[in-house]
Amino acid sequence: MSPGPPRRICCGCGWSLFQSIQRFAFPPSRVFAWALPLALLTGCAADDKVILMNALDVPSSFTAERAKAAPPVALDWVRLFGSAELTRLTDAALAGNFDIASAAARIIEADAQATVAASSLYPQLSGSGSASRSRTPGTERSKTPPFTASVGNQFSLGVSASYALDFWGRYRDLANVATLNAAASRYDRDTVALTAVAALANAYFQGLAAQDRLRIARQNVAIADNVLGAIRARVSVGTGTALDLAQQESIAATQRASIPALEQSLQQSRVLIATLAGRTPESLRVAGGSLNKLAAPAVRPGLPSQLLLRRPDIASAEAQLAAADVNIDAARKAFLPTFNLTGQTGFESIVLANLLRPEALAASMAASVAQPIFTGRQLEGQLEQTRGRAAELTAEYRKAIVTALADVENALIAVRQTTEHERLQARVVASAQRAYQITQERLREGTIDVVTLLNTQQTLFQAQDNLVTTRLQRLQAIVSLFQALGGGFTRDVIYEVR
Repeated sequence: MSPGPPRRICCGCGWSLFQSIQRFAFPPSRVFAWALPLALLTGCAADDKVILMNALDVPSSFTAERAKAAPPVALDWVRLFGSAELTRLTDAALAGNFDIASAAARIIEADAQATVAASSLYPQLSGSGSASRSRTPGTERSKTPPFTASVGNQFSLGVSASYALDFWGRYRDLANVATLNAAASRYDRDTVALTAVAALANAYFQGLAAQDRLRIARQNVAIADNVLGAIRARVSVGTGTALDLAQQESIAATQRASIPALEQSLQQSRVLIATLAGRTPESLRVAGGSLNKLAAPAVRPGLPSQLLLRRPDIASAEAQLAAADVNIDAARKAFLPTFNLTGQTGFESIVLANLLRPEALAASMAASVAQPIFTGRQLEGQLEQTRGRAAELTAEYRKAIVTALADVENALIAVRQTTEHERLQARVVASAQRAYQITQERLREGTIDVVTLLNTQQTLFQAQDNLVTTRLQRLQAIVSLFQALGGGFTRDVIYEVR
């Protein structure tokens, strides 16, 4: 996408005004012939607006991966990790997450606002009815006695109508602004839902990692205790030293000390999962399992240009920018005259029995026009405000695109590097296990000292823990990539911003 030329749009004078008059249903020569010179004098009270949508140069491919066009990721991408429990928890979050519920409520608000804005395009009808009885004092009819009071009744039943002619299309613009804002609220809801699902998946993986690390820590405590027993036996027969015993006791204590922190991480991850699902921790059971049982799905990122249709935050920023652009048009049209039609009809009578007789029918019609002349620069200020808002949203839209591209790049880099890191770390664990087995055999043969055993033992414990952490980072990187690609969101609408 390359920047296009600026599109210059006049504020409504000249030929475009004449064309609007010609399209109007009433004969312009009789009713609105005076509107052309008036608008030529007042329609250009605001300066011509120039909107330049400096679209970004979206690259043809991502730096981290030379990708080709690809379909959007699956909407149920969480299932690709192969955990039925994670899928169940995700469904619970989509149904009960409070942030998603709040975003859905904002959609209702925005739709209602769009309905309110669109109501100005239609005639307004209202019915009325009244009945009154009045007593007039005799002292108001005569200066001298006798004074005779009079009593009278008044009954009415009628309908009134008013219609603001959308001659310049200003009310249509305001309705379109509300409609675009409602669309943006829907995209915001999709963004919130995607964020909640990604957060839940990451929390679930953190819980599995804590369980794996706990199992490893407990296994390592058992191994350290066995070695400690062997060293104590050697000390008792004089072949071991007190230093050897103290060092092994330190290793065993270190492994035990790591367990409370891992238990805390596991429990807090379950609390976070319950919160994201909109449940109390006591009401949601999370069994967990192991990271080793999960699949690591491959993700095709597609082309950077496809990302513009697959990120709900970009869609929201684009809709808001389009609304701001239309709002500028509405602010410019506020400088032009407004036309209103009103009418009333009904029945009036001083006797209720005569209220519905044809002779009791009353009716009136009126047309009015209002032209702003001096508003203390209120209209000019409103126009500048809408222009400033459009400039702000232009920057936000460009930022959303750059952020989306950066998110995908970072996720692709993280997936690639953590995959390689996990592969290498698995080799480290395999080597450390072989070294530890050899060390145990040599120690029983008496060909090595206890210090060598202690070193290989610590190396194995640390390598196993690092492997779990690396596997967690890889899975979280894949989640980040799914999230960066929009989580299966897609749209066909591109809002035109002039």
